[in-house]
Parts: sequence; structure tokens; C-alpha cells
Amino acid sequence: MTNKKKGFTLIELMIVVAIIGILAAIAIPNFIKFQAKGKQAEANSNLKGIFSAQKATFSPNNGYWSDIGAIGFQPERGNRYLYDLGPVAMDVASGTQGACGQLQSRAAALIPLTANDCGIGVDSVRHGNQFLDATILALMTSGTATFTSENTNPALVATMAGVNGAACPNCDFAARAKSNVDNDDQGDEWWISSQTIETIGVVGCPPAMTIANMTAYTSGSPAPVNDDVCAQ
Repeated sequence: MTNKKKGFTLIELMIVVAIIGILAAIAIPNFIKFQAKGKQAEANSNLKGIFSAQKATFSPNNGYWSDIGAIGFQPERGNRYLYDLGPVAMDVASGTQGACGQLQSRAAALIPLTANDCGIGVDSVRHGNQFLDATILALMTSGTATFTSENTNPALVATMAGVNGAACPNCDFAARAKSNVDNDDQGDEWWISSQTIETIGVVGCPPAMTIANMTAYTSGSPAPVNDDVCAQ
């Protein structure tokens, strides 16, 4: 007597393939969102680092400044976001304002030693040419940030990082982080400020966060203005 070996029928194989396809269709988008949420931790951490550095150096610098040398902001390499602090640099020797030069370039193996860098560029050496600073800066965003002073200072200009005027120490600042962590056609952007931040409602982000609704982001709180997988 011979034993006949039984195999799977074509229909059974097709059912298995269909089940795997359904599971993949559910799991892959959730995995991508989970990955992107993990990458957001970098923006939150470094924006809080900028805020802490600005506050810590406010007295010795007699105000807020945009250049990273004046406040001692120098995050580790491997950053996926660029950090824009605005156009006002500090002449460390005289303590006066000067024009900010550029973002610190991280497009090479070695970081160039340049003066008056007004932020940090993306580490495109690690993350590839799709993360070149010019590419990230050119990405459009759906959301905007509106700043409101908690004191008597004039409000900062929406969508523009920096220090509001030359009247420090009676001044405020705003800084932003920008990248493309979810590979769509829009930039992912977060802000932090010494002022209160209001944001409009964007799909995938929290609804409109306003002072009237008592949901606005207070001084020192990172505010997402555009991100497909905003952390609620």
C-alpha cells in the first residue's frame, strides 16, 4: 500500500494569500504612523532644548538671539528635522545684533565651523538627498502658527522664526522644526515660542488650538502646525 501525500489546493492557497494581503494592508499604514510618531520625539526634544537654552542665556546675552553659538544649541548628529531660529544673530564680542548667516550645514561628514549660524540643517549625510535643507524648506505646509504675547510685547509674525524686534530684553522669540517624516508632499512643522501659540485645525493634527477655547499652546510647549500623524 502506498501513502498519498496531500497538498494545498489552489483555492486554499488563494485564501491564505488574500488573508496575508488584508493583514498587510492594515498593519503597514499603522507601522508607518508608529514610526513617524517615534521620529516626532526628536522635534519635541530639540525644540524644548532651544527654549531652555534661550531662557538660560537670556540674562547674560541681554535678550534672545537666533544664532546657535550665542545660546549654545548644538544637537547630536543624525537629526531628521532642521531647526530655524530666525534672522537675528549676536555679535558675541560686542553683544549687538548682526545679520544671521545660514543654517549650520550637516550635508558633509564634517560640520563646518562657521559664525552666526541661525539654526541647524538636516543631517542629509545620514538621511539622504531628499532631506537637503533647501528641499525641506521648500515644502508647503497646511497649518500656521499665530503668536500672542502674554505680556505687553508685540506679537511675533506668523510663519517666521526669530526675535520680535531689537527691544530686548523686552522681546520674545519663536523657533521651528521642519522635516518630512511621513514621505508625503507636505512638510511636517512644529513651533515653540516664549509667547502663546494658536494653531488652525489640520487633518491628522489636533483641532484648532485657541486662546478662546483655552487650548492654545503656552510658552515653552511644542506646537504641531502640520503633521499627518500629530501626537495628540
